[in-house]
Amino acid sequence: MRRTEVVTLLGAVLVTAACSAPRTTTPSPIAEPEPLTTSPAAPTTTTPPPPPPAPPCAVTTGACVSLPQRLAWLLRDGQVVRGPVPAGFGPPDQATPAGSFRVAWKDREHRSSQYGTDMPNSVFFAAGGIAFHAGPLDAPSHGCVHLTDADAAAFFDGLNVGDAVQVL
Repeated sequence: MRRTEVVTLLGAVLVTAACSAPRTTTPSPIAEPEPLTTSPAAPTTTTPPPPPPAPPCAVTTGACVSLPQRLAWLLRDGQVVRGPVPAGFGPPDQATPAGSFRVAWKDREHRSSQYGTDMPNSVFFAAGGIAFHAGPLDAPSHGCVHLTDADAAAFFDGLNVGDAVQVL
């Protein structure tokens, strides 16, 4: 028999012997982990997030706008219906007017005759064509209150002619 055949045969015998040898259980030098136990839940120390800011206006039915906070609220019977929502305003030279107003008229698909721009979901409340309407929050308006598309639609649907609007 050649040497390679002897080595192969010897290797096969060793593998067979090792695989068929009876196993003896010896304790493992590594300790088994303790079983998990359930303990009563420890009280959590996380605090809930603060509530959203309340509208700073005296309006109970209508809209409230906070210029410094850049927020607006829609209210009905003293309850916040929508808001606070982010709002955009005019720059200092075309500032959004502060004060108390009433919704004068509404136009769902208004186009500005002065600026030639679309003003979707316009709710007009102040002289000079000042309105809530959909517009970019990161670009200045010409004095209007810009809202997101969804918020402008909600304000359009939620405000009626004659409702109060307070801008602080």
